[in-house]
Amino acid sequence: MGSFMGHAVPGTLFLLIGVWRVWCSLVRQVLNPKFFQVRVWNPVPGYNGKLKYLELYVISAGAFLDMCIELLYSPHFNYFVDGVLNPTHMNDFEHGGMLLMFFVYGVVMLLSEKTSLFPLPDGALCFVAATAFCAEFLLFFFHSTTHRGLEGHYHLILVLLVALCIFSVIAGALVPNNFALALYAAPHYHRCLYQIPFEQTRYCRSHP
Repeated sequence: MGSFMGHAVPGTLFLLIGVWRVWCSLVRQVLNPKFFQVRVWNPVPGYNGKLKYLELYVISAGAFLDMCIELLYSPHFNYFVDGVLNPTHMNDFEHGGMLLMFFVYGVVMLLSEKTSLFPLPDGALCFVAATAFCAEFLLFFFHSTTHRGLEGHYHLILVLLVALCIFSVIAGALVPNNFALALYAAPHYHRCLYQIPFEQTRYCRSHP
């Protein structure tokens, strides 16, 4: 995320998944309002079920791709200087660790939904998602990079929105039938919002 691509990939991914999840929540409420249920992921209809798990594959593959950008492309394999981690690329390593958590989150959901290894209810999957967002929050709160000026303000907005994501995921697990809470506090709603600082930071860094 320290580079143009590092901001572009997760920002675009969050926007697409966010719009998709908002749409799915609205459709479920309109079709069956009495039995509305918060979902941590949404199956994609059509093609005889072949695309059912597309959202989970996009999360896993997107996190893995951006993790490779952070750990392979950005530091150019220059990981160590004088026997210690290269301080120049410390933010790349931090972002890579955060993306690893989202990759694990996507893989855990796939294993839970597609196999019988450890089937988890939606509530438990919400807490798995909250764990990934907590890792992201800690990363941005204790960031090794000093953000100043305009980028610093966007960074603060991002931290606040990640905190809202944590709250929203936990709220979705505890109050799964409340549509108003789900629509306002759902993580996909805030994912759409924090696409804004992602894109703004990307352009500010790339076009000073």
